[in-house]
Amino acid sequence: MKTILLMFCALLSWGAAAAEVEGVSLSERLHVGTRDLVLNGAGVRSRFIFFDLYVAALYLPEKTKSGDAVLSGTGENRLALHILRNIDSETLSKSFHKAIALNLTRAELAALEVQLRQFSALFTMMSEAKEGDVITMDYAPGKGTNINFNDVTIGRIEGAAFNRALLKVWLGSKPVQEDLKKELLGG
Repeated sequence: MKTILLMFCALLSWGAAAAEVEGVSLSERLHVGTRDLVLNGAGVRSRFIFFDLYVAALYLPEKTKSGDAVLSGTGENRLALHILRNIDSETLSKSFHKAIALNLTRAELAALEVQLRQFSALFTMMSEAKEGDVITMDYAPGKGTNINFNDVTIGRIEGAAFNRALLKVWLGSKPVQEDLKKELLGG
């Protein structure tokens, strides 16, 4: 799997403006909700070794190498997906649902049934994510997770539990890709 990860050199220098992964330029810092966030890590999600699907970037209030710390965090966060190849909305929706289900118990899934249906419905609004599109998922405490498609909010899912379930797709005990989890956690 090809992964170009130059961001760590950039992150070591305070004044660095951006990192680049697979040709995608990523801001080192951004503002979500009421806080400034820093790029914690980024990497490429691939299928079958040779299909690069998207660059994922995780932004947090402060850097951490602990997935548990991210999942137990209560502050703002952003997970950004920079699409590298066209993906239809049905495939995206099914992939998210499967990855979420792998990381939750039956009781946790049942408790999030309404939120998961809302999340799946948002993908029909996109119809397709094309190369160059960006999907961001911004969590703000007390407000929920805003789902944005190319800088336009297409919906909000309430609750911290949903945000944790979503982050588990990449940072849970059964992440969609183990090396991507490591990259999102800074190395």
